[in-house]
Amino acid sequence: MEILGVLDACARSYTFPMLDNGYVYLAATRLSLYRSSTDCAMVIEVFGFSPRAGLPDLHVHTFASRLRDRDPPEKYVSRQAYENYLSSNPHNDSRFSFPIAEGAWQDRQTAELIAADAREVVVRGSPLSLPPRELYAEHGIQLEDDRHIHTYELCRFLADVARDRVLASPEEQRVSVLADMTKVLQLEEWNHPDLVNEALPSATECFVQLARVLETGDVEQYRPTQPPNTHWRNWPDGGRL
Repeated sequence: MEILGVLDACARSYTFPMLDNGYVYLAATRLSLYRSSTDCAMVIEVFGFSPRAGLPDLHVHTFASRLRDRDPPEKYVSRQAYENYLSSNPHNDSRFSFPIAEGAWQDRQTAELIAADAREVVVRGSPLSLPPRELYAEHGIQLEDDRHIHTYELCRFLADVARDRVLASPEEQRVSVLADMTKVLQLEEWNHPDLVNEALPSATECFVQLARVLETGDVEQYRPTQPPNTHWRNWPDGGRL
């Protein structure tokens, strides 16, 4: 696996995370590196809200020399569609999960708003009380509407107060990672390429250094000089389509 070549190819084919994806309001991200003596993998988690999806979701992107437990042929419309997917995506896979359960917390007319009478949401099976409006500002979230709270605003609040619950569990994080690989590095923030402006991973200091970590196993190869930019405030166009 030529690591940067795989990441660049995925960026060109829109299978590498675009943090200002026009269809997704970004809320939280995390990146992890795994390796063994023969294989390596990079996992990027993106938690956010797409109005088209209805519920906030967690998208786990995996880029690896070898992948495990890929979706079986039965999940594709035909055997040919399955074969085409594998040939087009030999080193990358993506899985979705939904940390926040469906419920009356979303407005009955539009999933983009929180119901006026909602009092709690269930995250990973446990209830969390919804915050009063004034608490959002304390977490750096400027509410868009004087009357309603948007679902993406709640996602950003939850990402601040319950980060580990909206991001991947250990099992979800390594869903496509070979069992013999060991985690060597986990980042809660990093400098991500601006794909809209055609910045590729191979042209980004951060990912060049991360590739060296995967190649050598030496975590000291990651010494970034550029500031992190993965916080949702840095990607204001996300979700605006």
